[in-house]
Amino acid sequence: MEQATSKRLPEIEFWFEFGSPYSYLSVMRIEDEARRLGVRIGWKPFLLGPILQALGKRPSIEEKERGTYMWQDLARQARKYGLRWVRPSTFPRLGVMPARVALLGAEEPWVGEFCRRVMELNFVLDRDINQAAPLAEILTELDYPGAEIVEAAQAEPIKARLREQTEEARTKGIFGAPNFFVGTEMFWGNDRLDDALALASK
Repeated sequence: MEQATSKRLPEIEFWFEFGSPYSYLSVMRIEDEARRLGVRIGWKPFLLGPILQALGKRPSIEEKERGTYMWQDLARQARKYGLRWVRPSTFPRLGVMPARVALLGAEEPWVGEFCRRVMELNFVLDRDINQAAPLAEILTELDYPGAEIVEAAQAEPIKARLREQTEEARTKGIFGAPNFFVGTEMFWGNDRLDDALALASK
């Protein structure tokens, strides 16, 4: 009976990028908020870089004036949500490997905690997130076979699925991260998470 009930939960698609600082803010809080409202999360890791390249754009944060503002805003938003925050010494960090792991585990119970810990590696501990060892360590600490999961995530079928998911993001009109979909309704940016969840929970 519980399984049948869970299938009827309204869903929000959560499109996020491990190198995106605004995705960090959303990853850290979406699971608690969605649980509170009875909304299921569809975890959708993707790669923003290829989309920006196809659009002939670069990350807004790399523009001098906007970048100065955004770093200040990110620190302010982290304080607002009670999150730890360190400006990464390398930006943007490549997040292909954790995206593959998250894609492999998108329906697994560990995906939310895994994503939060990877984000903390990047935006709190200022560490490289595109290496197998720290990702396996995270999963092992969660009592899962970390090395096996990370190895499986690097297999060609998962690599292909991530490319396909990134292309799906482009065809859906995604041009930044994070994004949330409730049905066909798109919401862009961490500051629209609450609006998206409110719509999904109606």
